[in-house]
Amino acid sequence: MDVDRISFFNALAIEMNAHPERYQVLGDADMSALIVMNGDASFCVRVDFEELHCAGVHQAEPDDPADFSLVGDRDAWQAMFDDIVAHGRATGLQTINSLALLGDRIACGGTDPMGLDKFSRFNQTLQEFFDGAARTAVPA
Repeated sequence: MDVDRISFFNALAIEMNAHPERYQVLGDADMSALIVMNGDASFCVRVDFEELHCAGVHQAEPDDPADFSLVGDRDAWQAMFDDIVAHGRATGLQTINSLALLGDRIACGGTDPMGLDKFSRFNQTLQEFFDGAARTAVPA
């Protein structure tokens, strides 16, 4: 599974949009997140959420506008998604909330306090979106 591909995030969006019932308990989410994977070849994707669905997945640049960014080495992202696939969901310190709070492998950043607050308010929606990797055949 190549997590640094737009096709990977498109598959997660399709999974989310096919199962809005998973997100109803979490409530509507309105946020845009930049996912930045650093490595030999850096990768950045913007994921937009509206209400109970993923409204868009777009190739992006690390300085593109978004509510917040999650930045880490590709290996840290790969480890998180491997944990999700192995256990059906993120476990322990592999949740995006734990990773961002520790900030040593994946850090949450942004310049707008209201945008950063969206990570705190909607991180369960984001986690459920990422956990979709365990429920879908993700293209390579």
